[in-house]
Amino acid sequence: MRYDPTRQHVKYPFFNAGKKREQAVGVVFQPKTYQGFQRGINLLAKAIRPTLGPLPRQVAMAGVRYDLRVEFLDNGADIARHIIQIDDPDEDVGAMFLREVLWNLQMQTGDGTATAAVLFASVFNEGVHYITSGGNASRLNLFLHQALELVIDELNKQVAPLETEEHLVNIAESHCFDPLLAKYLGEMFDVAGEFGRVEVRPGNRREHEREYFEGMYWDVGLFSREMITDMNSYKTELENAAIIISDFDIQSPEELYPVLETALRENIRSLFIMAKSLSPKAINFLLSNRNPERLTAVAVKNPGLDNAQRKAVMEDIAILTGAKPFVKDAGESFLSVKPADYGLARKIWADHEHFGFSGGKGDPRSIRKYIQTLRTLYQNEDDVIIRDEIRAHIGRLLGGTATVYVSGSTDEEIKANVENTKRTIAAMRTAMLEGVVPGGGLALLECIPALNEKMHSCSDIDERAAYYILTNALRAPFEAIVGNAGYKPDYVRAQMDAAGIGHGFDVKTGKVVRLDEAGILDPASLVKTVAFSAISSAALALTVDVLVHHRKPEKAALPERAKIRKL
Repeated sequence: MRYDPTRQHVKYPFFNAGKKREQAVGVVFQPKTYQGFQRGINLLAKAIRPTLGPLPRQVAMAGVRYDLRVEFLDNGADIARHIIQIDDPDEDVGAMFLREVLWNLQMQTGDGTATAAVLFASVFNEGVHYITSGGNASRLNLFLHQALELVIDELNKQVAPLETEEHLVNIAESHCFDPLLAKYLGEMFDVAGEFGRVEVRPGNRREHEREYFEGMYWDVGLFSREMITDMNSYKTELENAAIIISDFDIQSPEELYPVLETALRENIRSLFIMAKSLSPKAINFLLSNRNPERLTAVAVKNPGLDNAQRKAVMEDIAILTGAKPFVKDAGESFLSVKPADYGLARKIWADHEHFGFSGGKGDPRSIRKYIQTLRTLYQNEDDVIIRDEIRAHIGRLLGGTATVYVSGSTDEEIKANVENTKRTIAAMRTAMLEGVVPGGGLALLECIPALNEKMHSCSDIDERAAYYILTNALRAPFEAIVGNAGYKPDYVRAQMDAAGIGHGFDVKTGKVVRLDEAGILDPASLVKTVAFSAISSAALALTVDVLVHHRKPEKAALPERAKIRKL
């Protein structure tokens, strides 16, 4: 093996039976650290940059091994996720660092990864230029974080609430770039609210469709198809039904006797039973005692994959219908059932795969108090997964479901449109909860005057460099959006400056407009989270001084679940 004087290793490459192993164990020092790290970051950022904006370019991903299909992607996190490893080990470390940042951001916000990649690369490249010219990496990192706090403060000053359905449509279109889909989503959220239950499903027609359902439903159904009473609609409907909820494993018919006897004594004609499991004997008992003139009883599975989920669903139904939940772990049984333990609903329906109800007769004050408690938990929770669960919980309690059926020309296109729609819905919820800022990169541009003022007032050279670096970086997303649409950023920026504050460039019309009037808006929380994640991560990357390579590097894994930083 020829010695490479430009690369410094603390150990020689390992050999085994005369054959060089796949990867040497080595430690790489400066200036090679920055050079390799920077090449990897720029390689990934350049692959993602063309996807930024309402008129994006596509990135084609070739198939692997025997899969010859080509995927067309326009989402930064998806592109990064498909890049598993780069041949050059130094470049690979930089690319995988940025990949981790983008994937964590995708888990937090569902969008904004292209903006983050552009911001990250700009800060890192400018920072490397300054540090290699004699600057101090640690002090630059400190001042970049201080400058970032100023950026967040300036973004907070620009936040405005969403006020009309038209604004909702505009937010949707700025993310999905589909006018019809944006119209449907704006209409749905105008009706359902920020916590409303909005679902996305693949469509089977040439155009998108939407559907509204009163009440709530779950994706579990009847224990037996023989419980279906209407073979035309292939489901069972109960009017003014009583409800018994439990997490019992019911094995013998005798366990159900108290429930049916109490129902008959109270002149209940329709009875809906929920249990964790029901034996064949218990199912046959319910079927054999079905008498439409006296009592119709059906049973469904308790929704949930574990005890915690089952308990949450039981609590929801109990609050909404006024039923008492019977819990096995509490040592309860149906022997103690009383008329007051039955809940009531105006209408219940069930088929083999789903069940739902509307018009629950629970106490309205208890319902409002319960929802407010969940809203408080949602606001105070940092974990992304738990926040989503609480949000879905609130949506079920509010009642009503809006479903959009997303169309496409091929199965792959439908699949891509479904994912795009889910990202759009996540952005709309964020915008409704925390407000909006001007879109098109203008919100970041509006932070530059405050940075310039701070830069000119300080005397520390590293501090001045931090403000200067961020001043240039905040222009990068705007320049990418305009450049991807085929316009010259400098010329467009001159037009915007002449038009005055609040004016931005609409790349679809090619005109400078008032962004708030044109409806070109971004969720405030999304922009702040993107700025924080990209700038703070790039500042951290600038402090990397040494790269360590293992002989057998582990395969890149999906990043761990991220935490939300509230800004």
